[in-house]
Amino acid sequence: MRAGNLAGFFLGILVLCATPAAAQEWRVRPSLIEAVQLYSDGENSQALKLLEALSVEDPEDDAVWYYTALARARRGDGEAALEAMRKAVALDSGNFWYRIKLARILSAQEDPMECIDCYESIMKDFPDRDEAAYELLEVYLQQKELDKALALMDKIELERGPSEEIAKTRYDIYSARGKQDEGAALLEKFAEEYSSPSILSTLGDYYLSDYSDSLAFARYSEALSLDSSYVPAILGMSEYYRHQRSYPDYFRTLEPFFSSKDITAHSKSLYIGNLPRSIDPKILQIHREGFDNMVNSAVESSPADSSLLVAAGTYFYATKREEKAGEFFRLNADSFPESLSQTATYIQYLSLREDWPALRDRSVDAFNRFRELAFLDYANMANYQLEDYDAIIGNCQYLISNFPQQKDVMLSAWSMMGDAWHSKGNSKEAYRAYEKALKIDPSYAPVLNNYAYYLCLEGKKLKKAYTMSKKTVEANPDNATYLDTFAWILHLMGRDLEAKPFFKHAMLYGGKDSAVILRHYATVLEALGEAETARVYRNQAARLEPEKE
Repeated sequence: MRAGNLAGFFLGILVLCATPAAAQEWRVRPSLIEAVQLYSDGENSQALKLLEALSVEDPEDDAVWYYTALARARRGDGEAALEAMRKAVALDSGNFWYRIKLARILSAQEDPMECIDCYESIMKDFPDRDEAAYELLEVYLQQKELDKALALMDKIELERGPSEEIAKTRYDIYSARGKQDEGAALLEKFAEEYSSPSILSTLGDYYLSDYSDSLAFARYSEALSLDSSYVPAILGMSEYYRHQRSYPDYFRTLEPFFSSKDITAHSKSLYIGNLPRSIDPKILQIHREGFDNMVNSAVESSPADSSLLVAAGTYFYATKREEKAGEFFRLNADSFPESLSQTATYIQYLSLREDWPALRDRSVDAFNRFRELAFLDYANMANYQLEDYDAIIGNCQYLISNFPQQKDVMLSAWSMMGDAWHSKGNSKEAYRAYEKALKIDPSYAPVLNNYAYYLCLEGKKLKKAYTMSKKTVEANPDNATYLDTFAWILHLMGRDLEAKPFFKHAMLYGGKDSAVILRHYATVLEALGEAETARVYRNQAARLEPEKE
């Protein structure tokens, strides 16, 4: 027998001894003991196989059905576990452990009515066992049976005396019913005799939300006098000072929270992560030094915690210190090279910063380590900005060679390759790549649009360009880029009157932000004799981007 499983084994023997079969002459079969041992050792499949054989051999053995239920529940077979436990209870309804396990299985099976009936009968038959009362209370709360929950709490307190847990649960129920004031009055009454940091902090939170700041201050102060390290009271008092705009006191109150090594880094990271969302940016700016010290103190308390490093980076990024944020994101990525998420966070930061060389290098390294295709997308984004089209083509060729069965990957690779070849001035290879992409998906709008636009710029195959572009605007009628391509093709075909409404529609969906679209529209307006209106759009284009000579 393995020493580490002695406790589980002896617990099993105690349950076996509680059965009528054992009580008669402790005639527990060795095979059942072996099954219990296997179950205790975590050898669930072997235990279940032996137990099922025993249940056929002696279907009247309640202990066999009890352990069969446990093994089936561990396997995740709730219905079978329920069936076995019902048999155990039917054979020995006086066994408390059988009955409460049946109630727990019913709860897991989300059968509230029978579950409640089961717990209520247990309380009636075993009035001295607390487990059933508290578990039934949890079921009542889950099922929103709040009147029954309140009645049960009254019964529990009458029999066992007041408790902090019951007092707070009762307050939560009153609050959920919109009777928070009554709930708070009950908490005050409880606190007169059974004061605790938890109850006092809850009252402080209530008074703070009710704008009774002086009462909130009094309750938080009392809570901290009982336990100066009680986190809810510290956070509540800090909120009191923040409401009072007393930021020196706010920072002083929070200092133990952030510097303590006993408070989890996760709790600190949640607080820091919420700062940019919960506090006015002007306040963050005015009291920057205090907030910075708070963040730095948290990181110093757990310098190797990933969640804190991310929270600190996010805080500095949100407060417009992008370079400082990058230090934390980079440190996090370098400290946890095995973490895909931390690597991705730093790469996303680099893309937002438009640090193209670093983004390219980091993305290639990340792809080599994790083989995640998204990192190649980031690398290609950087390569476009760096005009390294050969690198893009090389990446795309790698994808095409290695992922021929993944249509989405192939479609994206041929599309990017076509764009890269065009940027290199090789239209023949670009169009060949686009044709490959359209064989995979003939309706792929990005390729249809680019292919059509490049053809029309060359003045070639305008009918083919028209057909492809028409598909894009039919599928995406509010895409300004696609509308511009289609309208420009109509212009080149001498159909300016038809082109005008497409340009007008493009203006409503972002076209006014593109100098190219504005100039195209102006050209069409000039062709239609609307020179003054055309001049307006040309001036707008010039303000966005001076026309290259």
